[in-house]
Amino acid sequence: MELHQQYPVRLRINGQDREFNVESWVTLLDLLRERAGMTGTKKGCDHGQCGACTVLVDGKRINSCLTLAVMQNGKEITTVEGLAEGEDLHPIQQAFIDCDAFQCGYCTPGQLCSAVGLMNEGQAASRDDVRELMSGNICRCGAYPQIADAVVRVMDLRRSAIDRDNGDKPAFTTGAVLA
Repeated sequence: MELHQQYPVRLRINGQDREFNVESWVTLLDLLRERAGMTGTKKGCDHGQCGACTVLVDGKRINSCLTLAVMQNGKEITTVEGLAEGEDLHPIQQAFIDCDAFQCGYCTPGQLCSAVGLMNEGQAASRDDVRELMSGNICRCGAYPQIADAVVRVMDLRRSAIDRDNGDKPAFTTGAVLA
């Protein structure tokens, strides 16, 4: 019997099908960084408390340090490297730039993926909701107001696009001022 048995794991990472053989204890974070070369995803606390390792699994945000790679077999993983389309930044990436939503940048990949996941969930209707639902991502530099500004900006852009597609009838109401 092999001392360190490996298991096949198939993932679709940033639109590309990848196959790995990993030990059962390898986290998704370690697989992404060490075996897939996706070093944008950061290892912060390694205990699921800081959010620096946030990625999207089938469109939902997850702390990649808290899940085993073998548990994600067959799933679609999006890291910060997969948000942009070619040279075109994802709207949240552009909003982070426009709103100065980062300083040192260490938390930024996790913040970006968390923001995309937050918008995919569709539960944030106000700036306070954004702050609460992004609270799992720590920014040591304290750029929280600018991060909220960036997320709200993209939510407003999405909302405007949906309203236009619905013939200018509101897609949903927020009940709160977002800016």
